[in-house]
Amino acid sequence: MPTIERARVEDVPAIVALLADDPLGAGRETPDDLDPYLRAFAVIDADPHQYLAVARRDGRVVGTLQLPLLPGLSRTATTRAQVEGVRVHADERGGGLGTALLRWAEHEAERRGCALLQLTTDATREDAHRFYERLGYEASHVGFKKTLA
Repeated sequence: MPTIERARVEDVPAIVALLADDPLGAGRETPDDLDPYLRAFAVIDADPHQYLAVARRDGRVVGTLQLPLLPGLSRTATTRAQVEGVRVHADERGGGLGTALLRWAEHEAERRGCALLQLTTDATREDAHRFYERLGYEASHVGFKKTLA
């Protein structure tokens, strides 16, 4: 099984490639221009409430996810963790890496004092919905997004 660890700046091109290698990401990501991703990485990496993880196999990035921590007042001041940007390299899909990434996120969130782990996924990603449900996640809320820029 690959190792899961904090992403490094030199991982950014591989992470962006994972984000772009996806039907939705192909239209959203710009892997030919890494500057915005490098700026975002610097902000994420400097924030102690953020953890950008990569899964490595033989030194190669084969998966990623971001785990922001969200302190809040609701639910008796519960800190939540949010799973974002889960991607698994095409060569690794179906081999358990996605499950390993989510189990890692659960453990890391608990280790950091979170009482709730939440995620959103695009409504069109029906395979992802089934995957998350198999791992015990419930579609308990309806999410809304509004593009600002």
